[in-house]
Amino acid sequence: MCERMSTQLDPLSLSADLLYAVKTEGDTDRLRDHLATVERSRLERTLEERTDKLAFWLNCYNAYAQLLLEEEQPSFDGSRLERWKFVSRDRIPISGAWISLNDIAHGMLRRSKHPWGFGYVPRLFPSSFERQFRLPECDPRIHFAISDDTDHCPPVTVYSRPDVDAVLDIAVEWYLEETVTYDADADVATVPRLFHRYRGDFGGKPGVISFLRKYNAIPPDRRPTLEYESGRRAPDVDFDAGGDEYRL
Repeated sequence: MCERMSTQLDPLSLSADLLYAVKTEGDTDRLRDHLATVERSRLERTLEERTDKLAFWLNCYNAYAQLLLEEEQPSFDGSRLERWKFVSRDRIPISGAWISLNDIAHGMLRRSKHPWGFGYVPRLFPSSFERQFRLPECDPRIHFAISDDTDHCPPVTVYSRPDVDAVLDIAVEWYLEETVTYDADADVATVPRLFHRYRGDFGGKPGVISFLRKYNAIPPDRRPTLEYESGRRAPDVDFDAGGDEYRL
């Protein structure tokens, strides 16, 4: 396996091989070294298209999230500060640049959007590396594909250029089937809180409704009230389909 993977030195194949090695508990050292030292010009040639960037950064995020968890074994104990430190430190070397999990998630995959601000606030002062290799636009489906510590964390999938869009659609459908409930009598849909936290990525409340319709999570002819799951607190309720998108 490692011999096969080590011969595939283009960055996109390396990212896929690294995630595969993580999933199968294989040797990751050589693959990480190759990704760390790959020439910037080669990375640029490899990541020319949107699908290239999408597959590459999803693979990198999911691989390094698991690797860093295994290596550091952080004890979050419900501490938001400790979690923030974990995802914010620059410990991922890619083509001579040191980046963080946050850089990949919010810089590359969300096209330089701030972690807060409901998907409307840009990241300030993105690096030249980020500006060069980020997606051309934010793809909200990434929220259903990157690994985290939620109860409904999606299955970690190795993405490739030809099938990344189709596999992402499958991941979204699976996630929504697991997490969204629709009460036809009350015309209320209960949805994961990420739709609230990143509502701007989906195009606001109308965009969330359209997204749920597209993936058959709600009937195509309904415009339900949304209840956002919020863990220990009672759900947040959003009754306004077209009002102020910053309203909590």
